[in-house]
Amino acid sequence: MEKPPFRQNQVCGSWLMKERLGTGGFGHVYLYQNQETSEKIAVKLCRLELNAKNKDRWSREIQIMKKLKHLNVVTAKDVPEEMMHIALNDLPLLAMEYCSKGDLRKLLGKPENCCGLKESEVLALLNDVGSGIQYLHENKIIHRDLKPENIVLQDINGKLVHKIIDLGYAKDLDQGSLCTSFVGTLQYLAPELFEGKSYTVTVDYWSFGTMIFECCCGFRPFLHNLQPVQWTSKVRNKGPKDIMAVEDMNGEVRFSTCLPYPNNLSRTLLEPLEGLLQLMLKWDPVQRGGGLNPETKQPQCFALLDQILNMKVVHILNMTTTQVHSFLLSPDEGLHSLQQKIETETNIELLNQELLQETGVMLDPRKPAAQCVLDGYDTALLSNHYCLLYMIFMTVRIPYKCCVMRSWNQHCHRLHCLKDAIFQNTPVL
Repeated sequence: MEKPPFRQNQVCGSWLMKERLGTGGFGHVYLYQNQETSEKIAVKLCRLELNAKNKDRWSREIQIMKKLKHLNVVTAKDVPEEMMHIALNDLPLLAMEYCSKGDLRKLLGKPENCCGLKESEVLALLNDVGSGIQYLHENKIIHRDLKPENIVLQDINGKLVHKIIDLGYAKDLDQGSLCTSFVGTLQYLAPELFEGKSYTVTVDYWSFGTMIFECCCGFRPFLHNLQPVQWTSKVRNKGPKDIMAVEDMNGEVRFSTCLPYPNNLSRTLLEPLEGLLQLMLKWDPVQRGGGLNPETKQPQCFALLDQILNMKVVHILNMTTTQVHSFLLSPDEGLHSLQQKIETETNIELLNQELLQETGVMLDPRKPAAQCVLDGYDTALLSNHYCLLYMIFMTVRIPYKCCVMRSWNQHCHRLHCLKDAIFQNTPVL
């Protein structure tokens, strides 16, 4: 099938075509910019050769997009009148907000992310995509084609926000309805869809769990080198808590309930994330997600997700060893309690600890240990205060504060060099 000719710099009134953004199952997406206002929009054109069934899906995508409004779902826009004539057939165009930072697949494909994303990026993904999926499900919509290519990134006031796109396979649900049609991308598809069985919103849990695992480790969880028709028969008998399957040198399939190393996650986050994946990657669709919380009516997997996002975690850089130590804090935990934890783990006595913020300012012993989360420090490194990075200067006891500050300033250059590498190359404990 040949692509329609790409006519760069095509003009539709005040709108100039800048580039082709991508090609999907239904059509092609182009970037247009208004030459008067500089506004940019993504315009999706339906392919000429679509059959009747896919034309219905195309129309449904437009209907669904127009009624949705959520930060983490891409927003539909009105199609400029000047563009109406460029439609390749009698089907309408779909105009959407343009997300300029690419998609999740592009981010995962960077060499530095071969073993997974940074912890802060994983947490941002959990928050954004999890929120978007819950919004779709609350509106009785199953996406059915969640994958890294369908998660795009947008810069909003200096913060990267994930948005779900491509609702061409999404389906409206009547209350309690089941679906039987086979759709979606094979590598992220829930196993019941291969068997043509009825399914519900839990198919999106499987796809989301697969993406979370890949973002944590850099590869998909179940025999990622095989096609789905090959690995499903090998994985169907996995245990209810197994979240990974690999083949050993003898071709035997080995299962694991844990996230593999290397990854960029702190130990405080590993166990909760493994618990989340154990809920989302259950083979049995009825058990997947853990069922509904009887009080909140929220799926257990999303209740656990909220707990993870509300964790107060302090990451402490030991300036003498360049190791990062991570500690889970209770809301009102004092600084003395944190220092006791540090002493237990590092054997550095409280009197020889100097805890400093990135700016070199000492922590206030009268405030909770999570004081920087509350005061809003380090928001450039992390998203929405999911966790906090402290820098620690550990040395023998220095009696004068001026000496401490002078020594700290000597380390500033090294500190800034290490900052970007903390969750990539340094050992995280």
